Amino acid sequence: MTVESRSLPVPDGLVGERVDAALAKLLGFSRTFAAEVTEGGGVQLDGVVLGKSDRLTTGGWLEVTWAPKSEPAIVPVVVENLGIVYDDDDIIVVDKPPGVAAHPSIGWTGPTVLGALAGAGFRVATSGAAERAGIVHRLDVGTSGLMVVAKSERAYTALKRAFHDREVDKIYHAVVQGRPDPLAGTIDAAIGRHPGSSWKFAITADGKPSVTHYETLEAFSSAALLEIELETGRTHQIRVHMAAQHHPCVGDTMYGADPTISAKLGLTRQWLHARRLSFAHPASRDRVTFTSEYPVDLQHALEVLRS
Repeated sequence: MTVESRSLPVPDGLVGERVDAALAKLLGFSRTFAAEVTEGGGVQLDGVVLGKSDRLTTGGWLEVTWAPKSEPAIVPVVVENLGIVYDDDDIIVVDKPPGVAAHPSIGWTGPTVLGALAGAGFRVATSGAAERAGIVHRLDVGTSGLMVVAKSERAYTALKRAFHDREVDKIYHAVVQGRPDPLAGTIDAAIGRHPGSSWKFAITADGKPSVTHYETLEAFSSAALLEIELETGRTHQIRVHMAAQHHPCVGDTMYGADPTISAKLGLTRQWLHARRLSFAHPASRDRVTFTSEYPVDLQHALEVLRS
């Protein structure tokens, strides 16, 4: 087995950072892989083995040892219910069904958007890591709806900047348990890795700034349909913010949804749909807007609630 190592002083810019976050920035690791390396005893500061949540200190000497992982490849697949909403030389907008990841990742063996596009004969931009080529934003596996993928290098650069600069309008619809009070509002709470789970996220003091705007569109006896606009784009942002308000997305058992309600509505995933996406086209700079209808399972759940 090949083993790699790096030995260097702690950079001033990373003093005070968590070890896993620092490794991700310093060596280009994913946070998950950085945590694995740390938990395996691969990080030492002045000869002392560190944990992933320990903090780097000034003036220390850092030694990192790890066994490289081969990145997962893009496997072409046929995903018959992947909708192609728009396609030109620069971008392709897809309507992603649930159960499909945005791109390959270690541990995921199911279909991906990039694999589905490859299987359908589409070419995407080569910018970014090989297994994420053309990906400028992501949807959770269990979330359906609109995603834009860059086909040209200029589109990749322009869209990455637009998402970073919050120039993309991202509108989601969600059905949550209970009725939010107030019926419309803004949730401004930082999100970071969940201290007790490597797969979950939570509101944390040292998380990244996260802002979610919501408005109630329809109220039912035990749930509400919300329109949500994301100002930021953190992983699981809507799911974490709504769960923190004691209104988890219906069907989202990872974040505390009542499984009996999920069963009653016939849901096997969270009721969360990327409804509308609006941005400046990378070539023309004209504003373009795309909309996605609810898939069958979400529409069925909505009809049960309305009845």
